[in-house]
Amino acid sequence: MALTLVIGNKNYSSWSLRPWLAMKMAGVAFDEVRISLDQPDTKANILRHSPTGRVPCLLDTGPQGPLTVWDSLAICEYVNEAHAGQRMWPAGGAARARARSAAAEMHSGFAPLRQNMSMDIRARKLDQGAAAMKRDDVAADIARIGALWSEALAASNGPFLFGGFSIADAFFAPVAMRFITYGVELAPPLAAYRDRIVGLDPMQQWIAAASAEIEDLGDH
Repeated sequence: MALTLVIGNKNYSSWSLRPWLAMKMAGVAFDEVRISLDQPDTKANILRHSPTGRVPCLLDTGPQGPLTVWDSLAICEYVNEAHAGQRMWPAGGAARARARSAAAEMHSGFAPLRQNMSMDIRARKLDQGAAAMKRDDVAADIARIGALWSEALAASNGPFLFGGFSIADAFFAPVAMRFITYGVELAPPLAAYRDRIVGLDPMQQWIAAASAEIEDLGDH
């Protein structure tokens, strides 16, 4: 197969989930290579595929010659242009700009949420979540995500942030999982959106695989 996505542990690697889900939802076929994180040989194993020593990365061995694409957003953009017929973003220019803005904000922001509520699909950490939500910076991140989701859903009428499923939804999928793990309460429309993301067939496949993993990396 021309495309291979190199990913980390499905239980922990939020960055790997994003392009994996986007590609699955777009119907793009690919192989995957999973490399367990936080092991003595992790970086060496990843460096066999990616120049950064980090996951995810995408390998394309198509007719134009071998290509390596690293960084989750770059992977999604490349696949959208080269393999998905531009269907991974909304068709309308204004909606596409808003969706790109939302994905980019998730890509570069929300550090307090990431640091205090790392993705751990198998776990239920309600006490840790309650403590994290008492922090002003984490509470501000959660409020901003809620506002972004509310505004996008109101403008598009759903079912996803910008109408049909897009890269923006893939980028917030790990947040949906974090909200479950840490017991973040959401207003009914936002909880419904979270549940739509979690209920997607590819997400259920990812969750099942995460649940079957044996590695315990703690608060990764």
